[in-house]
Amino acid sequence: MSNSALTTTVTEVLLPGKVEPSGLEVRTRELPAPAAGKAVLRMDATGVSFAEQQMRRGKYYDQPPFPFVPGYDVVGTVTAVGPEVDAAMIGRRFAAVTKVGGWASSLLVDAADLVPVPDEVGAAAAETMLVNGITAWQMLHRTAKVRSGATIVVLGANGGVGSTLVQLARHAGIRVIGTASARHHETVHELGAIPVDYRDPDMYQRIREIAPDGVDAVFDHVGGAGLEESWRLLRRGGTLVSYGTAATKDESGNSRLPVLKSFARLAMWNYLPNGKSAHFYNFWAGKRRLDAFRARLSEDLTQVLRLLARGVLTPQIAAEFPLADAGSALALAESRTVAGKIVIIPDVAGH
Repeated sequence: MSNSALTTTVTEVLLPGKVEPSGLEVRTRELPAPAAGKAVLRMDATGVSFAEQQMRRGKYYDQPPFPFVPGYDVVGTVTAVGPEVDAAMIGRRFAAVTKVGGWASSLLVDAADLVPVPDEVGAAAAETMLVNGITAWQMLHRTAKVRSGATIVVLGANGGVGSTLVQLARHAGIRVIGTASARHHETVHELGAIPVDYRDPDMYQRIREIAPDGVDAVFDHVGGAGLEESWRLLRRGGTLVSYGTAATKDESGNSRLPVLKSFARLAMWNYLPNGKSAHFYNFWAGKRRLDAFRARLSEDLTQVLRLLARGVLTPQIAAEFPLADAGSALALAESRTVAGKIVIIPDVAGH
């Protein structure tokens, strides 16, 4: 059975150009019936990530041309499938990483990109763990390969990726030093990390006092000039994982330049004779080999969702907003006043 004859009226939030969060536009349109290999996913939860904050400024590394519908990841229920897709998927809940398109009441997705969500995990809870969970899992276990008993530094330990990274590391028996502003130190401590104030001008010295022999890994989403300090924190054989350029968030100019500068610096450090290594983590690396990319993503997200179902991971939900109020959700995310993920849910009046 396929629902190929059906069309769906959907509500979408459009990013029309470089606008303030209040400049997002809401529109409705007809969603065509799913073609072969496609499914219609009714959105149960999506969210605001750093990517959308950059896309609004036209600064995300490879964003599509304006106008487009943002929404990096989504949890939803399959309502229709196209030819060559298992009809048993209809009525079941799945997660997908979309990069764009998630801020919609329903959307078309490749069925091969859907990862089952355990029944005991709520949609909003699962949403907090999609890109954040996969990113944290892959950086910890695939990129840095940190072992139990090691000590790591997580910059921004109260953020979406940071808080997940802390929890995964603690579960794996790893000691964590986490940076955050003072108001988030209690949260960071509850997650199991040793908090350090990122606004302290002597932050790196504080970290050295806690780990005088150096650390096994540093996870740095800030980039910029601080990368060198992160590199210096490593002991011999340690690993630096850079996964963002938040330091340049408000700078104008070419969005690719900060990333390319980081690439160059990290590549150069790998040739130094001290046994340390530096990596730039890119979520989409390896997508050219699509089947392998999908298999790895599904395997890692399944592990994360399993830990969420078991209560090992605690979803950090900062706030929930209806889809039509996505502009307010984006503004709150950009205010940097909350800990955890800002989740967008369906409008109360229905889809």
